Order: sequence, then structure tokens, then C-alpha cells
Amino acid sequence: MPYDVSHALVLNLHQPPSNLDDLLTDSLWEATEILYALDRIPRALWRHEQHARVHLSLSGTLLETLSAPAFQQRAYGIVDCGALLWHLQNTRTIRILGTAYYHPVLPLIPPGDWAEQLARWRGIAGHLFARTDFGGFWPPEMGFRMEMIPLLRQWGYRYVLVDSEHVEPVSPMRWERLRYRPHVARHDGQEIVVVVRDRELSDAQESGMDADWFLREVGERTRWCDFPPLVTTCTDGDNGGWFRNTSPNANFWSVFHDDLLQRVTAGGGVRPTFIDDYLDRYGADGEVRVKPGAWNTGWHHGTGFTQWTGSAAQRDALTRVAELSQDLRARGADGREDLREAHWRVLRAETSCNFYWGEAWLPRCHADLDEAERLLTR
Repeated sequence: MPYDVSHALVLNLHQPPSNLDDLLTDSLWEATEILYALDRIPRALWRHEQHARVHLSLSGTLLETLSAPAFQQRAYGIVDCGALLWHLQNTRTIRILGTAYYHPVLPLIPPGDWAEQLARWRGIAGHLFARTDFGGFWPPEMGFRMEMIPLLRQWGYRYVLVDSEHVEPVSPMRWERLRYRPHVARHDGQEIVVVVRDRELSDAQESGMDADWFLREVGERTRWCDFPPLVTTCTDGDNGGWFRNTSPNANFWSVFHDDLLQRVTAGGGVRPTFIDDYLDRYGADGEVRVKPGAWNTGWHHGTGFTQWTGSAAQRDALTRVAELSQDLRARGADGREDLREAHWRVLRAETSCNFYWGEAWLPRCHADLDEAERLLTR
């Protein structure tokens, strides 16, 4: 094959509001596993600093928890959260992706709330990571629709990650070019680079794989590429036994990543890369459209957002979110203190986890909406 294969590794890190605090009280070992999984990331990269390249998306609620002095004190005997946040600033091995503060499925919430979700995340991330440029955007749950493009460009994002299931060519292109080259998507006079997640390889990354299998599979998938291919794999980085397992013989970093990077160091295999570096060198190619959808979950393929909208109760909760959001905008949410508090309650009610677990977590959504209604009534 005439071109080297570039590999962009992307990990999403999210914990819903107060979840880690609650787990420290009610399920200490689960909280410990999650904190270890987070802390393991920069440590796993130190020994491969010359070649390791990882993109991380951290939700605003996770950053809020990790940076809270009270939580840092509670977790100190497990993980030094302040040191963890410091190590995540290592730009040689880590790129932080922009996202939305409360981790909502953006296409399912009122578009009038999109800007505030992005702004609040940029506020906390800009402070903790001491920068204003985050390059790429991670849509929570990979939930995307084309109408988001103008706002992402307004916030200066160069590219957005989308799932391969929902990408359709506008320019003529073969399957391998559609999946393994970044493209341009346009809406309402604005354009953004679209970076395509390989769904099948990402499934393997989530559940467990070894370097031999990965390299063979990548080789087969890119063998007919007459262009420099970019293979992008995206999963959660703090969920599931493959990432949480504390055994050095049974987790992503020690079993797969160490082996892969040793091969890279020896001059073989794929080349880990930052997406921005790939774009600087090769640019984007061709135009695509992206159908509304999310990434695949354990229960659903992401088309139609059924994971979050499958029941009448889920849809009713989203309708209530939209009604309260509209009421707030009509009143001017940035006015009095009670309106500002009602606003963040509605934004927090939009957290994807409130809808992800069927109806089990819907009471959390309604509790915030109830409080927002009380404040509005007052």
C-alpha cells in the first residue's frame, strides 16, 4: 500500500452530575474503578510519549466534579484529582476536544440551548486547561444533525466527529474514501470538516481486542486506499470492564495500547496521529451530508435516537424540557438570579443519561424541571 495508515484514537469521558460523589458513598469500588480508569490514561501515555496520540472529550459535569475541592478531598486516598487534571494538559500526547457541558444529545434538546451548553463547557475547560482553542468537537453520544454546523463554526471548531452509519456522499466516492478520509459538510452557508468514526473497529475497541487483530483488520479495510487513510476509533474511556479493569493483563492500555505502541516504535503498524496534524498535512476531501443520528449503544444502532426517545415517558420528558426552555427564553434567562438558577436546572435536565436508561433516570430530569418551574412561578 502506497500510504501509511494514520490512526486517531478518541475517548469520551463523562459522569453525570453528582454521580461520582454518590458512588463514593454507596458503591466505593465502582467509584474507585472509574477514578483509576481516568487516572490511568495519562500514566499509560508517559512511557510512549514519542508516539502516543489520544483525543479526549471530558464533559463539563465530569470536569466540575474533578475540580471541586470537596470532591478532591474525598477522593484523595484513591486518586489525586488535581494532579490528574494537570497531567491531562500534556499536549504532546493528548488533545482535548470541545463538547457540551451537561452532555446532552444536542439534536434532541431545543436549539436555543445549544450555545449555552457549548459556552458553559468552554468556560470550565478554558480555565482548567489554560487554553481557548480546542480544534475539534465531540457531540455527546455522537448525536449530530447538520443544523449544528453554523454554531460549531461560530465557536471556532475546525472539525466534528460523526459516526460512519450516518454519512452519505455528496461528491462521488468509494466506500473506503467515504470512511477513511475527512470530508466537508455544509449547512446554511457554513462548512465544517467531518471526521468519520469507524463503527465496527470502535465496537472492537470498546469490547476488547489485541494489536495483531487490529493491525490485520485495518490492513484489510484500507488495502485499496489510493489516498492517505485516517482510521478513527471512538469509544467511552471510563465505562466497561475493558477500560475499568485494574488488572495489568486485562485492560485496554496494558493489553492493546502498549503492544500497539511498541510496534509503532519498532517502525511497524499504523501511525498514531492527532486529527489536526492529519488535516494540516492532507486536508479534507469531497463533500458529504450527515443524517441525524447518534453512535450505536448496547441496545440500539443510533438511528432515530431511539435509545433516548423510545418510550412515551422519555418523549414526554423531552417535551417538558422544550416547553420550559422556551418559557425561560421568553422571560430572559440571564436576568434575575432565580431565572438564572432555573436556566441551569433546565440545562442539567437535558443530560443524556437522564434518558439513556429508559425511564429509570427520568425522575432526575423531572426533579430539575420541577425546581425550575418553582423558580419561574416565584
